[in-house]
Amino acid sequence: MKTKQIIGAFIVSAALASCGGAQEGKSVDDIIANNDLVELKEKHNELVTQEQELAAKIEKLSIAMALLDSNKVKPLVSVYTIKPEEFKHYVEVQGSIDTKQNVVLYPEYSGVLRNVVVKEGQRVSAGQLLASIEDGGLAQQVNSAEIQLDLSKTTFERQKRLWEQKIGSEMQFLQAKATYEAQQKSVSQLNSQLAKTQITAPFAGIVDEIMIEEGNVVGPGQMGIMRIINMSQMHVEADVPETFISAISKGRSVKVEIPVLNQTIDGVISQASNYIKPDNRSFRVEAILANKDGKIKPNMTARLKINDYTAENALLIPQSIISEDSEGQQYVYKVNANKSGSITERVFIKTGKKGGDFIEVLEGLSANDLVIKEGARTVKDQQEIEIIKQ
Repeated sequence: MKTKQIIGAFIVSAALASCGGAQEGKSVDDIIANNDLVELKEKHNELVTQEQELAAKIEKLSIAMALLDSNKVKPLVSVYTIKPEEFKHYVEVQGSIDTKQNVVLYPEYSGVLRNVVVKEGQRVSAGQLLASIEDGGLAQQVNSAEIQLDLSKTTFERQKRLWEQKIGSEMQFLQAKATYEAQQKSVSQLNSQLAKTQITAPFAGIVDEIMIEEGNVVGPGQMGIMRIINMSQMHVEADVPETFISAISKGRSVKVEIPVLNQTIDGVISQASNYIKPDNRSFRVEAILANKDGKIKPNMTARLKINDYTAENALLIPQSIISEDSEGQQYVYKVNANKSGSITERVFIKTGKKGGDFIEVLEGLSANDLVIKEGARTVKDQQEIEIIKQ
């Protein structure tokens, strides 16, 4: 029977008892029939007082019964067993992907662009001929200079033999030597100029773009001829807040997430700058990315998760089970076993770094402790509970 029903029964019993005899006073019906407001208020107050007294007695009885009842209902909770495990904390920053081998080739010689021998998208090797510029007769000058070089070489060698045999003058020998050396330098300079008419690949890569067509006049400082990119090895750069400069250094592990490719790559920090940028108080970090399939492109955005803290035997608990008192102290409920069953204990804790849904506990808990997970917000300290078997 519910409490209100019990109270109502007592009130009805009291009312019947009050009108059991003519000498015990008027019944409720009689008082209502008299239409006397004062008398009605007095009877109402009398019955309210009786109801309050009965409610207090019923409450005492309920408490006493609960203490003696071995079948009373206990709060149901689930528990989390704390096990030492490796914990890694990561700093997350935005980054940009690029390659160090991404260059635009500019002409170094003035003339008409001839013989572009590659196409866009074509793979080329280091040193491969890509295009050539008309030399304006420079090749002929080189041939003529090489003939003169051969003649000066022959003259020098003859004068040298004569001088070694003490025939001829020293001046003739020195003049032949000077002429030969000057001609060598002249041919070398002309060949160097002629080489500038040949545009070759500085490294192995892909012809990403041809910017000017055959037949156009080109020259130093003008428009670029083509772009060459090597995407076999990329790198990602990011700015990290200066507060992490002591924790993040070369060799730290990093996870590079590329959202557009739905891909995560494990790597290490290959470079960590020592310079703090004054505009945003950050320093630059760089990580190398292998790109065997060629899907990673320059200027893609990436998200870097850099490992700045590692604990070998960390104690982790779900963040959702932590509560705070009025003073801001964090606490959880752990479970202790005794003869009567499982009892809760409120334990104040000190926490460290967060990782996903979990947080590291530095003080207050030990390995193999049972902490309440589901139902942690509904229990009290030193309360008997029943653990849900999982």
